[in-house]
Amino acid sequence: MRLLTYNIHKGVGGHDRRYRLDRIIDVIDRERPDLICLQEVTHGARRSRYHDQARLLADHFQFPGTAFQMNVHWKVGGYGNLLLSRWPFRHRHHVSLRRQQKKPRGAQIVVVDTPFGPIHMVNWHLGLAERERQWQVAHLLGHRHFAEGGGLPTIIAGDSNDWRNTLAGGPLAQLPLRQISSPPSKFRTFPAWLPMGSLDKVFCCERVRVSSAHVVRTQAARWASDHLPLTVDFEIWSAAFTPPERLVGRRSLIFRRPTITATH
Repeated sequence: MRLLTYNIHKGVGGHDRRYRLDRIIDVIDRERPDLICLQEVTHGARRSRYHDQARLLADHFQFPGTAFQMNVHWKVGGYGNLLLSRWPFRHRHHVSLRRQQKKPRGAQIVVVDTPFGPIHMVNWHLGLAERERQWQVAHLLGHRHFAEGGGLPTIIAGDSNDWRNTLAGGPLAQLPLRQISSPPSKFRTFPAWLPMGSLDKVFCCERVRVSSAHVVRTQAARWASDHLPLTVDFEIWSAAFTPPERLVGRRSLIFRRPTITATH
């Protein structure tokens, strides 16, 4: 299975500032993902020609699983998170991650019914301040809707705004959830035209077996948004499956996989 997470910047290119949702669609299409976690998807906003981007994207991909969460409301329209899945959702919930008077943020929590078994998934967009992000993660992990997915293979993806790369060692380490997009120097996604920060991250539990992960660095991706997309190829284990021996060193949490990694 393949997951793609992408802050689409409302369909506005980070370099040329042009609104072109078709560029976003083209970038995603080329990666052929099964699960798509998007952030900054607009609805009825003037800057994006009053488009309902969630509907346009859902209509294009024709996936059975679709959920849109509006987080930021403007005078006209707003934007939020969109989760698309090749397979239907068993459950879906939207959780507010707004802290005090900070900009509204949110997380989508779903259980996806894949042919290989259910997956507990989160698509989030975190805040800009360190303390805000730590609070948001702790709030999510303690939320009753997140707890409902306990025992299932779990994946958290999205724009973390984690410039200092501290989330993996914070509340997420208590589950434990490991960071797939590591080391950060190999997974820089922002700004798209000259990536310096590893802001778009994926975390998962031990029952998610990752075979490969990469940042999409095509010329099209560098123009389509101010972020680059991140994709992860993975499988899930049954509860009875015993994990194979782990690698050692910095990538110790990525398991050995005897299959060939596809090139893009």
